[in-house]
Amino acid sequence: MPEETKEQPKEQQADNVVFIGKKPTMSYVLAVLTQFTNGQKEVHIKARGRSISRAVDVAQVVQRRFMPDVKIKRIDLGTEEREVEGKGKVNVSTIDIVLTR
Repeated sequence: MPEETKEQPKEQQADNVVFIGKKPTMSYVLAVLTQFTNGQKEVHIKARGRSISRAVDVAQVVQRRFMPDVKIKRIDLGTEEREVEGKGKVNVSTIDIVLTR
């Protein structure tokens, strides 16, 4: 039970974050549109590694096809050091695209 109480504040903080994975691009576009529809003024699109190109696609589709009033506020690039079995530590690129209304 104590673990659940620790996770709940994280979820509340991450209300305006869409993590990009392997689903189709339009799934994430819908998630971003839902965030804006629910009243968020700012939405973060976050991705790592091979999902970075999909994150860029999501931001562009939202901006060009569905919400032309949305602007890219900033793009943060970074590197995370991840522990991979059999390979040791590996650097993985990250991106955080902040869209604002």
